[in-house]
Amino acid sequence: MFSSLKTIFFFLVLTFNLSYGYDRIFTFKMHHLFSEPVKNWSNSTGKLSHWPAKGSFEYYAVLAHRDRLLRGRKLSDINATLSFSGGNSTFRISSLGFLHYTTVQLGTPGVKFMVALDTGSDLFWVPCDCTQCAPTEGTTYASDFELSIYDPKGSSTSKRVTCNSSLCAHRNQCLGTFSSCPYIVSYMSAQTSTSGILLEDVLHLTTGDGRPQLVEAYVTFGCGQVQSGSFLDVAAPNGLFGLGMEKISVPSILSQEGLTANSFSMCFGSDGIGRISFGDKGSPDQEETPFNLNPSHPTYNITVTQIRVGTTIIVGDITALFDSGTSFTYLVDPTYSNLAENFHSQAQDRRRPPDSRIPFEYCYDMSPDANATLIPSMSLTMKGGRHFPVYDPIIVISTQSKLVYCLAVIKSTELNIIGQNFMTGYRVVFDRERYVLGWKQFDCYDVGETNTSEVEAYAASAGIHNYSTPESSNKGIKNSNSGSCVGLQFSLLALFGVVLL
Repeated sequence: MFSSLKTIFFFLVLTFNLSYGYDRIFTFKMHHLFSEPVKNWSNSTGKLSHWPAKGSFEYYAVLAHRDRLLRGRKLSDINATLSFSGGNSTFRISSLGFLHYTTVQLGTPGVKFMVALDTGSDLFWVPCDCTQCAPTEGTTYASDFELSIYDPKGSSTSKRVTCNSSLCAHRNQCLGTFSSCPYIVSYMSAQTSTSGILLEDVLHLTTGDGRPQLVEAYVTFGCGQVQSGSFLDVAAPNGLFGLGMEKISVPSILSQEGLTANSFSMCFGSDGIGRISFGDKGSPDQEETPFNLNPSHPTYNITVTQIRVGTTIIVGDITALFDSGTSFTYLVDPTYSNLAENFHSQAQDRRRPPDSRIPFEYCYDMSPDANATLIPSMSLTMKGGRHFPVYDPIIVISTQSKLVYCLAVIKSTELNIIGQNFMTGYRVVFDRERYVLGWKQFDCYDVGETNTSEVEAYAASAGIHNYSTPESSNKGIKNSNSGSCVGLQFSLLALFGVVLL
């Protein structure tokens, strides 16, 4: 009898969760900054006339320089420009921008915006009622890369967000309780910011399974009237989509509206095209580690307890930001030196002398009979004991006469970052309900792999293999759906509590 009641209870909770849309996954195609579609778009606009060849010295130097500029002096002390031996190629932050972009559709009728993706910030904003914005005229390249300016009067579903909203963070700048809520966000790169007012409108979503379903979700976003710094060029030519943990981010809003689980995943294809899937909690067999949350400003920060390089184990806890928007991995000393020196001691190829064209310190001429087994392997052990094998700890540079490979880790002055290069080959899950990072080896081109067993996934979300978590940063959003969901689940727990014990 007890077993039957347990089963009834579990499926009541599961059915209720599914009826509130928590099984939905909304997937968007991601484009790397140097993918072919973005390259073609950029060439058509004249924004970047010189494009570094993939796999060249310039290609990796530009990406590393961009990482440092976006992170400021937390990675290194550098100048604002990067010049190459040819003399005609100078790259600035304004001509580089963020690492990944996607296209979203906003308003009624829907208007497309090519937005930059940023796990380091929270607000979703688009150019709107512009006083100072990046130019968008004559910059259309294919349907995925239309650039637009949002017109509140042109959308029949647009609404003002007033100063009495729980999402209004700058009430001290309000003229009155029912006046429009202002916003301003400053970013790490020098003199880069956006400001305007908050609005609410429909974000058009499509489920990513075999039965596509169109969903219109009301989200709060920034009507970006004034941009500065790199936003005036192609850093974020048509807005920015913040993926942080605060309650104003779109993943938080979708969850509070009962449309998805409060989680998303990212995967990266070798051709620069990947996927971001909102509501994806991964699979029950994925590896996981808890986030280290700062209640005042939660970020995707994790703890690495040891690093294996070849046959050597480097022991010692380090905290690191898990950031898909940073191209390479950055470590501070002594961790960086220990890792690099152990890699060098086990490498069997000749180390190259220092080369100003290469942003990496440990580079080697690849021997003609080289194979992957001769290059030291690498794996991270995360807090909780789970292993994270690094499938691509190196990058390969093709020259006219030979191949060169480098350890794709760079010394940092202040901040440890696990960058996108270490995430290659995985679906990485940012589970903001359970405050865990998940990962599993994954083929980014296999759409069918995204859909996991609903029963197993919700068993996990109900508390199995869970970590203790601090208070949610999403507190304060009012939503009748989510409130009734919690209320009914507690009622069911109370009804069956004695039996479950």
